[in-house]
Amino acid sequence: MAESSTAALLAGYLHAAGVRHVFGYPGESVIDFMEAARHRGIEVVSAVREGTAAFMAEAAAMVTGLPGACLSTLGPGSTAVLNGVASATLDRVPVLAVSGQIESSREQFFTHQVVDHGRLFAPVTKLALRLDPASADTVIRKALRTAVAERPGAVHLTVTADAWPVPSGSGDQISLPPLAPAAGSVDVYGDGDPLRVLRAARRPVILAGIAALRCAAGPDLLRLAELAGLPVVVSPMAKGVFPEDHPYFAGVLDMAGHRVVWDLLAGADLILAAGFDPVELISPWSVATPVMHLDTTPNTDQVYASAHELVGHVGAILGWIAAQWPGEPRWARWDEAKVAAHRARLRAAWLAGRAGGRLNPSEVVTIAREAAPADTIVTTDVGSHKIMAGQAWQAAGPRSVLMTNGLSAMGFGVPAAIAAKLTRPDRPVIALVGDGGFAMAATEMRIASALGVPVTVVVFADGSLNRIELRQTLMGYPPTATRMDGMDLVALAEAMDCDGVRVDSTAGLEKALAGFAARSRPLIVEARIDTAQYEAQF
Repeated sequence: MAESSTAALLAGYLHAAGVRHVFGYPGESVIDFMEAARHRGIEVVSAVREGTAAFMAEAAAMVTGLPGACLSTLGPGSTAVLNGVASATLDRVPVLAVSGQIESSREQFFTHQVVDHGRLFAPVTKLALRLDPASADTVIRKALRTAVAERPGAVHLTVTADAWPVPSGSGDQISLPPLAPAAGSVDVYGDGDPLRVLRAARRPVILAGIAALRCAAGPDLLRLAELAGLPVVVSPMAKGVFPEDHPYFAGVLDMAGHRVVWDLLAGADLILAAGFDPVELISPWSVATPVMHLDTTPNTDQVYASAHELVGHVGAILGWIAAQWPGEPRWARWDEAKVAAHRARLRAAWLAGRAGGRLNPSEVVTIAREAAPADTIVTTDVGSHKIMAGQAWQAAGPRSVLMTNGLSAMGFGVPAAIAAKLTRPDRPVIALVGDGGFAMAATEMRIASALGVPVTVVVFADGSLNRIELRQTLMGYPPTATRMDGMDLVALAEAMDCDGVRVDSTAGLEKALAGFAARSRPLIVEARIDTAQYEAQF
């Protein structure tokens, strides 16, 4: 493979961007790129299927804040990777998805395994491009810059099999574009002075979201909350951007106990939406509280109305507000006792409905959190367990809780945990997943074993798709097509060269998770839970 080839150029750009793993599934149309990546020191990780490879790329980007990369071959490989690519886009995570294609000489007329990637990926990416040797440098820079630009998402590159070995038009020179949001000016939209509106509010609340996380706005958020005495609610994917043991932490939106959090927002007289992205909403936005929009992008969604918009780097906006804060006494707004009372109500809400003498979902989360070292990274799948974990798991800091809450695609938790451990081998990683989501990605645990990735996966085993069953019950219908009885996860673990254990009590779970951070093999814990607590939440 020539140093100046198109494959070598793409591998060089990815390495320069901080990418150290490309997750994918091998195919004839991408062999040249796989070799170029290996030559650059980038590990090509073969997942069991392309869709989970894209989840791995998304999780790697979540952990590092850098672009993730996934790879698929042509035809069924490209169609299989689609779900994970869509997840990255709706989760606002920068991912470069590369798919091989048949040789350019046959692409226009041959039909075997040929699909139109432009039409396939356009609806679920920020951009779908074709990588040709003559323009490779410009196209790669455009792809990377577009993926990380606000709001971030996936960009897809199609490369024909005969394009990889061809020398690129620019040789092997790499000119990396900016990949991180930079603090700059703050643009203010709306009539009147937004600071005057904020100063006049008696019960303002901050709602912080994923753009605050991307902008590393945590210190600015903390400073403003303490200076002005403002409770802070965070969105699920922004967990960790504000310390969850802080007196002004007010919970996670739309997770367990969600009504208590929405009551807080409804009772406020102003919401500062700091980097909040409506893509994370599970409940409809139903409060009439005025909103001040603070974000990297204007309020084009209009899920909520906002008379004032402050557009720019979220940390810079919060810092600008704090710098001009007049120092009015905090008692005019909230005090720590009022926020503590709110948190007590929230805790009572997500603890409600527990069954005596059984293993409850909230206990699984709290026992796992107690067993985990402070710097543990946790991933979740999608389902009732995510709603519980999103509220009950205390985040260690930014980028320590990985979940999909944009597309909310099942099957994310296990591959995300594997990618997180590969990307951050210095930190313990645990996955909290439902048995439905685990079944979709269970065979990826063989990859974890083969790679020596000692992740711990706790499966909330109730033999059902609980969220759907609850909805059917609420609608007066009997459970239909939701049962998943009969899975032996301990036997499955053994078959994939992992450790496995089954528990149905708090004592059993505590024993199973003792010292998990020091394990050298993957562990699957089948936690047989009682679902009564879920019924109290939804």
